[in-house]
Amino acid sequence: MTPERARRVHLVVAVVAWFAVVFQLVLVVQGSAVLVEEDPPGLAERIYRFFAYFTIDSNLLVAVASTVLARDPAANQQWWRVVRLAGLVGITVTGLVHFFLLRPLLHLDGADWVADKFLHMVVPVLAVAAWAWAGPRPRITGREVAYALGFPIVWTAWTLVFAEIDGWVPYPFMDADEKGWGSVIVVCVGITALFVALFGLAGWLDRRLRPAPR
Repeated sequence: MTPERARRVHLVVAVVAWFAVVFQLVLVVQGSAVLVEEDPPGLAERIYRFFAYFTIDSNLLVAVASTVLARDPAANQQWWRVVRLAGLVGITVTGLVHFFLLRPLLHLDGADWVADKFLHMVVPVLAVAAWAWAGPRPRITGREVAYALGFPIVWTAWTLVFAEIDGWVPYPFMDADEKGWGSVIVVCVGITALFVALFGLAGWLDRRLRPAPR
């Protein structure tokens, strides 16, 4: 994998990820059925809820990291390593949780269906495939893992605290009022374990796969 070819690969991921996020934001501003239920919130609340979704946050991390790589396919700054790893693992969890937990709950059509597939399927597949094919590798150490793990931990804490304040959660399996705190804690522990396992797998593959780009 040459640097020029890697640059093109990352550019594709960046364009698709930015498109997915902006497309969904436009739908939310217009009153997308994904967020507007029986009692539609105001525009400011809809935008806050948009950015409160882990799906959006992980897609944004992928978009930012891929944009950096489209300019410099061998980027190696410390902050970028953390963003790249957090985005890579975060988008993987986004795809897995959507497929196994959320997909059966959604009944979308039209533009909402398209945005959902881009955010939860197309971007995760492209992001993981681009990393496996174009790297850059090696880039993962224990320090990057420790910092990147802060992303899901902070997001979970923020979500649970604000759920107690305004009664809204982005995902039904985090609704303590409906599911009970026992169920929410079990799910959070399970997803955290998934994160730790994926961080470990990413670090192992980072050392095992061929360095890229050349």
